Amino acid sequence: MDRAGLADFLRRRREALRPEDVGLAAGARRRTPGLRREEVAALAAMSNDYYTRLEQQRGPQPSEQMLASLARALRLTGDERDYLFRIAGHNPPARAAAATHVVPALLRVLDRLSDTPALILSNLGETLVQNRMADALFGDRSGYTGLARSEIYRWFTDPSERLRYPEEDRDRHSRAQVANLRVAYGSMGEQSRAGELVRALRKASAEFAELWDRHEVAKRFEDHKTLVHPELGPIELDCQVLFTEDQSQALLVLTAPPRTEGYEKLRLLAVLGQERFTEPSPYELP
Repeated sequence: MDRAGLADFLRRRREALRPEDVGLAAGARRRTPGLRREEVAALAAMSNDYYTRLEQQRGPQPSEQMLASLARALRLTGDERDYLFRIAGHNPPARAAAATHVVPALLRVLDRLSDTPALILSNLGETLVQNRMADALFGDRSGYTGLARSEIYRWFTDPSERLRYPEEDRDRHSRAQVANLRVAYGSMGEQSRAGELVRALRKASAEFAELWDRHEVAKRFEDHKTLVHPELGPIELDCQVLFTEDQSQALLVLTAPPRTEGYEKLRLLAVLGQERFTEPSPYELP
């Protein structure tokens, strides 16, 4: 671990960013350039003290998970992320694992979406980052680990995951999930994380196994969908999708036309946020 190199790299990348680059208000005039340490710490979901010690060359070696969070917070490119891992004493993520590094261009779009639910998904259905409105609509998905990070895996193994959709839409959504996974499996290969997910689901779910054998292949995101919120009930939303060039990540934006019931429910959701819950959401881990 190159403590001096790590500290200098973090500081310089922090100073190169402006609040508006990461979706923050510029606020009053700043005495020093770039983001504040506490702002980077908040974006990376770590304590300010921990991040400060890294910049002061006295922190412990960061874990790979922590480095991935820092790379996302600092809007690093793929090359910059790999460099960060190396100077911190880790091997850069393998190509398959690196697909979870959020593309900075998508993050810049997400940063500007504050009044409607938006989230970035990997090609395996993993939520890589979501805004406050998506937290309020879906619940915080950051606590999932292992195969359960994939929405596709949870859909076929956790019955509570289906409560988010009306019963009449669930069969169609099952087909869409499998067709999406087929695309990832075809590009990543049998020995990839996509292959691991397929093998696990074929054992865990007879429904998945039957759908997988149909060989349906498609990137499917419904233009219009109904989501069932635990307190607000059904919310009709339009879904817009922006893919990266290699199709490995997608930004989903959920909106509703003005003067509709869905639009009013989104406005209410923006006010209530996650404080709406009077008991744990069925979408969150116990």
